[in-house]
Amino acid sequence: MALWPFGKKKKREEAPVEEQKETAPLVDESQEPAPAGSTNTDAPAEPAASEAVEEQANAGTTDPVTIPHDAINGETGPFDGDSVDINEFDFSDVSDGVLNLGSIALPLPKNSQVQVEMGETGPRMLHVVTEHGRITPVAFAAPSSGGMWEESSNEIAEGMRTEGMPATFETGPWGREVVGRGDNGVIRIIGVEGPRWLYRLTLAAPHGKEDALAEVARGVVARSFVYRGNTAILAGNSLPVELPAPLAAQLQQAMDQQAQQIQQAQQAQQANQPTQPENEN
Repeated sequence: MALWPFGKKKKREEAPVEEQKETAPLVDESQEPAPAGSTNTDAPAEPAASEAVEEQANAGTTDPVTIPHDAINGETGPFDGDSVDINEFDFSDVSDGVLNLGSIALPLPKNSQVQVEMGETGPRMLHVVTEHGRITPVAFAAPSSGGMWEESSNEIAEGMRTEGMPATFETGPWGREVVGRGDNGVIRIIGVEGPRWLYRLTLAAPHGKEDALAEVARGVVARSFVYRGNTAILAGNSLPVELPAPLAAQLQQAMDQQAQQIQQAQQAQQANQPTQPENEN
């Protein structure tokens, strides 16, 4: 399979990356979105999958786990943001803006929105919601020797099968992709290794839209930048994420409203409790 077509372009002077970042569509969601499948693929997979699972997944195939990819001097991403200047690229053909998350910068597909999944203590995960389904990007610290995606993909496939979701390996532009098919839809995980990092996208699509979402997501991967930095981070841990100021402000407002609603509910509950009569002697 040929690599996703993408060439370096000159930066548009009238729309620098910083301005695009501020005008990206932002949506704050306090409710957890319904996944396309039941398996939890958001946390980094632990290495060392069982030999039986690996043999089952690779039975009858010699497809490569990874396809050679130059994150610094190549013509397609994901790029190493510490070595490649994002301002030398123009994403206007596929994107209305760039979402800068500190450790990741990625173009938002046209007509997409950013959705933040809230947990009990604050933001839990960030998704890019398109007309075809949902894309969840995350970057991990990885060893310089590589090989993390092979171990992680085996573990992800094993986890899917354990939860009753049939999982297979397919070959994409960067090598192995994990595909799980459940009753509610299709989950596809794309992983690409770079210099001391692993970039992973989890795709969740309803049946019939999985191929269209994969097409969009591969375009996002090809135009993404990962910033590993020099901070010591244990391999397998996710790289830190910084929310853009407009999104952070929306989330803070949502969290304040949520806290206020909880407080009001507690006060109403206390007010409705019957008063205990005093014991008569």
